[in-house]
Amino acid sequence: MPKQSDLFSTRSHFSERKDFMENRTQFRSDRLAVLIDADNASAKLIEPLLKEIAKYGTAHVKRIYGDWTSTQLNSWKDKLNKFAIQPMQQFRYSVGKNSTDSALIIDAMDLLYTQNFDGFCIISSDSDFTRLASRIRESGLIVYGFGEKKTPEAFVSGCDKFIYTEILEQAEDSSATNSTESVFAEKDGLPVVPTANAIEITDDKKLKINKKLIKLLTDAYDAVAEEDGWANLGPFGGQLTKLSPSFDSRNYGYKKLSELVRAVGVFEIKGTKSQLLINIKE
Repeated sequence: MPKQSDLFSTRSHFSERKDFMENRTQFRSDRLAVLIDADNASAKLIEPLLKEIAKYGTAHVKRIYGDWTSTQLNSWKDKLNKFAIQPMQQFRYSVGKNSTDSALIIDAMDLLYTQNFDGFCIISSDSDFTRLASRIRESGLIVYGFGEKKTPEAFVSGCDKFIYTEILEQAEDSSATNSTESVFAEKDGLPVVPTANAIEITDDKKLKINKKLIKLLTDAYDAVAEEDGWANLGPFGGQLTKLSPSFDSRNYGYKKLSELVRAVGVFEIKGTKSQLLINIKE
């Protein structure tokens, strides 16, 4: 017959195990596969890129595809170990044929069939991955695309969300500038510091005549507004991404959606930081 102390020890073990599993479930992050087309991605942006990806989940697989015998990929080589990215070798078998794309697509499908992932991050500005993005989404997984603004619209629309890497480049440049001395214009021998208000006024004027942006915002609002006319900013932001996968307030110079909404001047805003509501101005 087991001792009473042993029973207490066993119960304590199971209780701790239960707490561990509950906490693990509570703080679970989406499992992401990150696949990089080395021929169509910038090595200098890999750090801000991975930081951006961390907003959406945890990168359980990080692979980069290219011909590593080529000197064109030298800029990537010192990044691989630092960020634990696995290089996938793909020789160029013939001129004019991109075998790297094929290797990435085959690997993506293999990873998809493992059913171990919640989503994929495809880093490329190449439209050849459009069908891959659509196929992954057909399986119920989310697809995040990352590429330059020259990326064909077909690939952008094929993703659930598409982030332009120019945004990340601007953030990186801004961070580098802030970490060193700031350089301002001079007037009468004194430094002239631009005020936030002056910048906002210029941006506001441009935004208020941006018909395409205003239509996107109002369409998203119409889709999520309640009967009383107010819409929660959270669902509003989600609807914007559904309507336009490449939408990002940072494309317009604003870190937060709430800042962009205020600048456009089309909506009334009320509520707290944790729950902002918007309504069309009369």
